[in-house]
Amino acid sequence: MFKPLATGLFAALLLSPLCLASQARAADSVDVYAAASLTDVMNALVEQYEENHDVDLVPVYASSSTLARQIGEGAPADVYLSANVKWMDWLQDQGGVVVSQRHNLLRNRLALIAPDDTDIPSFTPDAEHPLVDYLEDGERVSVGDPAHVPAGIYAKQAFESTGQWQTLEPRLARGSDVRAALALVERGETPLGVVYATDAQASDGVKQLGLFPADSHDPIIYPAALIGEHPGDAAGAFLDWLSSDAARETFEQYGFEMAND
Repeated sequence: MFKPLATGLFAALLLSPLCLASQARAADSVDVYAAASLTDVMNALVEQYEENHDVDLVPVYASSSTLARQIGEGAPADVYLSANVKWMDWLQDQGGVVVSQRHNLLRNRLALIAPDDTDIPSFTPDAEHPLVDYLEDGERVSVGDPAHVPAGIYAKQAFESTGQWQTLEPRLARGSDVRAALALVERGETPLGVVYATDAQASDGVKQLGLFPADSHDPIIYPAALIGEHPGDAAGAFLDWLSSDAARETFEQYGFEMAND
């Protein structure tokens, strides 16, 4: 009877380090919930950070509203980056989610785009240049859904500010996030779209016609924060690093501005 016990003990001793190693790897995994407009730059930052840190960063991309709701329902986020302050505020107001170390990380601009082969010349999309003048019968403007997508909310504000909302509202192609709005223009399904300037820069399939006046909508701010009552050290370290000089250089390469400038 001794031999089976010894064999079982030996096996347990062999498995214990493996279990501990598995737990250590799990502890160093960080789920980063980031607005869809951050997809390209965050992919670059994740690769950059993982090269020099023993951590597994797992990015999740969607509209800020979708991510906030998922986190509010218990999704395992460690870091949340929103494309506007509204959805970060909403998450904090839910009461069931602890949001800590919140700060404004980035700024962006709102851009009007068209397919890259468009004949439309560049112009400033203001009150003197109604977008309906650039649409044929049946054509629409793609935007993130103004009901909840930050880019769409900013677009609605810009349309209202320039006196175009009532005319354009029935002619909007509403995307589930800003990248969906971008895709409609890339595929030529809409002749115009409203996205962030960084989205326009990231795409080879669109032309940026112009930036909306900065005072036509709320400032485009990206707040970032830790999520959870006991956020791990790895999550905190990554969030801190996003404000570093190395991260700044990458953010600026992709067209973002740091919010503390």
